[in-house]
Amino acid sequence: MTRIASAPGKIVLAGEYAVLWNAPAICMAVNRRAVAAVSGSEDGECHLRTPGFTGADRFRLLDAVTRGVRPPYDIELDTSAFMSDGRKTGIGSSAALTVALVAALEDRSDVYAAAMEAHSRLQQGAGSGIDIAASAHGGLLEYRMPKRTVTRLEWPAGLAFRVVWTGVPASTEARLSMLAGQPSRPSRSALLLGASHIAEAWRSGDVEQILAEYVGYIGVLRQFSVDHGLGIFDAGHDQLTDAAMVDGLVYKPAGAGGGDVGMLFGRDEADLDAFLERRSDLVRGVLPCALDESGVRMEAR
Repeated sequence: MTRIASAPGKIVLAGEYAVLWNAPAICMAVNRRAVAAVSGSEDGECHLRTPGFTGADRFRLLDAVTRGVRPPYDIELDTSAFMSDGRKTGIGSSAALTVALVAALEDRSDVYAAAMEAHSRLQQGAGSGIDIAASAHGGLLEYRMPKRTVTRLEWPAGLAFRVVWTGVPASTEARLSMLAGQPSRPSRSALLLGASHIAEAWRSGDVEQILAEYVGYIGVLRQFSVDHGLGIFDAGHDQLTDAAMVDGLVYKPAGAGGGDVGMLFGRDEADLDAFLERRSDLVRGVLPCALDESGVRMEAR
């Protein structure tokens, strides 16, 4: 018998970094799903297959989930949906795979707490856990770190978006390591306040309020990046942010930044596509994604 579970990826829309100091963050689950399949092993040994996922990290993830006791199963972990041109796109593949693997091993979908613990072991306590929250719960959500609380939100009617791929993979862990131990600067307080304001706008569901709040939020995020040497707006994010503002749109790096993907927001789908066509010199590609309302789930066997 084979148990199969899948879990969606994520994109952080607001509150990146600020979430580490207990500010609210807004995140969406996206319909690119990691898949874990678990079946009995004929020889009683643990066999791991990972199409699209190579290197030692695949064994680190398995050991984090199983606490180092490799079970007598044939396990297949598939994150091919998180790749573009053979590179990771930065939409939460390790978190989605952790959630899916825990669900497949335990044969249940109620695995939020267990997956959070496993991913914390994988990351040695770093990170906020927002990616696990999105993969476990799905949908658009507000997340707060102290108690790992999740509040589901409705996608605002009339808010269009595109996910822009920079073509440059980035490391969240590296930026968190750079940030660790740095002294608090005024831009940190400004970022926390900005995160609260943008979260309030998302809760309101008012598209005009959301787009207006992003203007100020992006400004403080830029200053925070400069003050802490994080390079959040590297890999073309800076130029796209400025170009979008000129056209009355909103663009920002998604999550830790420095590459991976960014989010382009506007009121009209056609306006977004026209902008991307005009600025093809800055855009490596658009990653087809939609909001995924379902979190982790057991698939047909």
